[in-house]
Amino acid sequence: MDKLEAKLLKEIADLDSLPAGAYNIRKNGGAGGRNNTAHIVIDTKTDKSGIDIHIAPGTKHESVHIPVIITETGLTELVYNDFYIGEDCDVDIVAGCGIHNGGCDTSQHDGVHTFHVGKNAKVRYYEKHYGEGEGTGKRIFNPQTIAYLEEGASIHMETTQIRGVDSTKRYTKIVVGPGGEGTITEKLLTDGAQVAESEMDIVLAGDGASGRVISRSVAQDESQQIFYPRMIGEAKCFGHVQCDSIIMGNARIKSIPAITAECPDAQLIHEAAIGRIAGDQLMKLMTLGLTEEEAEERILNGFLQ
Repeated sequence: MDKLEAKLLKEIADLDSLPAGAYNIRKNGGAGGRNNTAHIVIDTKTDKSGIDIHIAPGTKHESVHIPVIITETGLTELVYNDFYIGEDCDVDIVAGCGIHNGGCDTSQHDGVHTFHVGKNAKVRYYEKHYGEGEGTGKRIFNPQTIAYLEEGASIHMETTQIRGVDSTKRYTKIVVGPGGEGTITEKLLTDGAQVAESEMDIVLAGDGASGRVISRSVAQDESQQIFYPRMIGEAKCFGHVQCDSIIMGNARIKSIPAITAECPDAQLIHEAAIGRIAGDQLMKLMTLGLTEEEAEERILNGFLQ
């Protein structure tokens, strides 16, 4: 990889070199490297663009990295990745996409990730989107992430988008089986004229299922954000949706959390808050020697952790 590609890989997957364990790197719509292990096998799809990832039952303390990097202006792609996680697994999956657009044409990555998580398996999924480049061409991401959890299975998703993305439409769906758990933590920052839309469905389909959504966002300048998190309780379950946003400049934020109980034993809660940075927080940091801009940045970094 050249220095630019290595920088993107560092930004989206925190990698300084090729990862240990299983990985598949997609580079400008083609192959950038792959490695399988004894328990994790990655195959190229034969019917459409994308890969199948098979994780053997009982696999524990292993990871899969599947980053995507794009440095060609005008490249647009749609990729389908399917994960088959066996029973009693305990694994980390690191995805994400970085786009460097130095030209005048739009570069776009749309990815559809579908997870089939076996009984009592535990999955931690990390996804980061990052954009940069001196060109006028847009950087666009439209990810879809869908997970089906069998009895006792859990998935914890952490998605991050901090600057550099002109437009994104995100859709996430988790169907949680009996005794399972689905958690989504979303962190998002937009500035300039960027637009972000995030839509979620968490379906608590089995007795003892639980779900949680934690969304934290910052909208600056003229940017716009729309959130549609929905929690549906179809059985005896517990669900919690929490959306907190900081608004700055002339930005606009619309947050529309919804909870739907389809069973009398469903217990669902939602909270939503939008506001500016508190003046006393700024003053306290400025008395410690920070400028107003430095104080704002410190507060935003802490909020998005």
